[in-house]
Parts: sequence; structure tokens; C-alpha cells
Amino acid sequence: MPAKVLIVDDHAIIRQGLSSLLQKHPDIDVVGAVEDGRKAIETARKFLPNLVIMDISMPNLNGVEATRKIVDELKNVKVIALSIHSSRRFVAEMLKAGASGYILKDCLFDELIEAINTVLGGGIYLSPKVAGVVIDDYVQRISKQSTPNGLALSQREREVLQLLAEGKSTKQIANFLNVSGKTIESNRRNIMDKLKINNIAELTKYAIREGLTALET
Repeated sequence: MPAKVLIVDDHAIIRQGLSSLLQKHPDIDVVGAVEDGRKAIETARKFLPNLVIMDISMPNLNGVEATRKIVDELKNVKVIALSIHSSRRFVAEMLKAGASGYILKDCLFDELIEAINTVLGGGIYLSPKVAGVVIDDYVQRISKQSTPNGLALSQREREVLQLLAEGKSTKQIANFLNVSGKTIESNRRNIMDKLKINNIAELTKYAIREGLTALET
């Protein structure tokens, strides 16, 4: 039976190109191609793919947070990051979120197939371009908290921070997350208190620096 694969990337040409290439492979069935992390979660719940090919920098919900939710909720779903980012921070964050593979968008199609086969076989696949610099950094980072004063943001606070950094209003964020505006205001105050940041401009810089958003589509 072909492996069910979900493609997640905010660029239509990449979604279309990957879908076309992978669908030609006899052992792969592309069950969806969506443009952001929230739709990735919804589609994964619906189709229960064997594998998600996940971009990292996307609007509304980035690939790290989407990966964390999918892996936590759908235990049999594997995730491979396919990204332009080769820095150790991005790789480490995706691995901590539960991804089983990380490859770069400049890879050859044969490498993507190798990564898919490795991950579906129960292994971990890292692109040769990033594997050599990942391990030491990953070991160090898993024991550290990322916020300046040692208070880690919750998963919901990370979601709210990304949406704030992307210019969403309190009302828009509340609608996205199906909560009240007062809840979002409370989340924002908690974020600012934990980070010791008191304006949106600095929150945006922090979100970009930590890889929560790239503000690029």
C-alpha cells in the first residue's frame, strides 16, 4: 500500500511541484498540499498521513509549532522538515518538536526520496549539509530555556506571539484561536512579562530571532 504523504508549504509552486513529482512515485500517495501550519493540522487529522513534509517559516502557524501538535496528537504520523534554513537553531527546534528528518530545499529529488524511505522505515534523516553541525548544538539547547529571564513560553503563548508579530489584531487572533479577546490580551501580557518586553516592535524582533516567524511568504 502506498505511503500517504501530506505536503505543507506556503509557496504554491513548491506544493504543486512536489505533488507532481511525488505522485509519480509508485509507493507514494499525496493526500493533500496546504499552505500553513493550521491547515496542516486539520488535514493531518482528516487523512492521517504516514508522513508530513513540512516547511518551517509559514504565516498563521509555523512549521515548528505545527509539527509539535501533529506529533503529539497523531502518534503514527512522521514529519520531515523541508526548508531553506540551514542554521542549527532551526534544525534543533524541529527535532525537539518531534520531526524525524530535516532536508534543505536545494536538495535533489533523490535525496528527498531517501529521506522519506529512511523516516518511514523508523530512522532519522538529516541532510548532509546540516548533519555535521547539529548534534552538539542540539544537546546543549535541550537543556536551556529560550526566554531571557528563564520563564518558558507556553505553546499557546508561542502561537499568540507569532500572530502578534505578523501584525494580527487582538480580534483576529481571538477568531483564529476560538477564544475571547480578553484571553488574548491576557496571553499578550504574560508574554511581555516573561520576556520583559513592553512593545510589539521588540516582540516582533524576538519572534524573528527565535524562528517563530520570518515575516516572509
